[in-house]
Amino acid sequence: MSKIMKIKDVSDYSRYLGHTDRHPLVSVINYAEVSPIRHSLNNYSVYGIFFHDQQDIDLTYGCGKYDYKSGTVICVAPGQIGGKEDNGERVMLTGWALLFHPDLLRGTPLCKNIKQYTFFDYRVHEALHMTDEEHDIFVSLMQQIRNELQKPHDELQNAILIAYIELVLNFCQRFYNRQFTTRKLENSDILMKFDNLLNDYYEKNTQLTLGLPTVQYCADKLCMSPNYFGDVIKKTTGDTASNYIRQHVIQRVKNELATGASIVLVADDLGFKYPQHLSRMFKQQTGSTPSEYSERLRQK
Repeated sequence: MSKIMKIKDVSDYSRYLGHTDRHPLVSVINYAEVSPIRHSLNNYSVYGIFFHDQQDIDLTYGCGKYDYKSGTVICVAPGQIGGKEDNGERVMLTGWALLFHPDLLRGTPLCKNIKQYTFFDYRVHEALHMTDEEHDIFVSLMQQIRNELQKPHDELQNAILIAYIELVLNFCQRFYNRQFTTRKLENSDILMKFDNLLNDYYEKNTQLTLGLPTVQYCADKLCMSPNYFGDVIKKTTGDTASNYIRQHVIQRVKNELATGASIVLVADDLGFKYPQHLSRMFKQQTGSTPSEYSERLRQK
């Protein structure tokens, strides 16, 4: 049974490392100042952004493992488990950690908007790999947040800290966008696998037991988190993964309608729960009903 440390507050992680916090809801840790440290497998109730500079460590995240390489950023959200179980080994690390409690964001726009940062739900093998310039930007931001934490608390400090955190998140998003762009070949390979997966789904009649294909199903089959998969497809095609699936399904609907099959038969064959669902999706995607489409085919 793995021993998991519960990180209910930022101070729980800081205390384990021997770091002293200056704020109850925000912690910035320079690993070089607290090393050597022992590993820990953590259950987070806080947000965390971690990056190490040099050390290669095998870490666990959820049910999977991955190689944590130099210059890699890992983002965790409340409810997630990550790290490496304490085996008594002490390791020297350089790099930084930023942890902040959800309570800090309560009542602020970021509290609602933080869900837009989908990288918190990426799997670790989908982590951000920074360039040297990106690394320097992150280090600079960590230093600025830490400098703010050294100042006496006043009525503006939390707002300033939240602004810094939002800046970090926006840079994370920019750097991920860059990573998606620089991995175009890899992304096109994913798109090809996505197409093959959708074709296989129907060739193997999976729809007869599972219904219409879903983003979750496709992401799982491609060993990706739904958020990362969705973001890759959006960056590659300009469309959402769910809409890409719908377009694939509608093309199959058109093919079957062209054979003269009834709407009821087509709906049943392609995995729709009810014929009305097919009609609604068809109208949304094409602007006409299946009946109107069939009628136009007959007039040709």
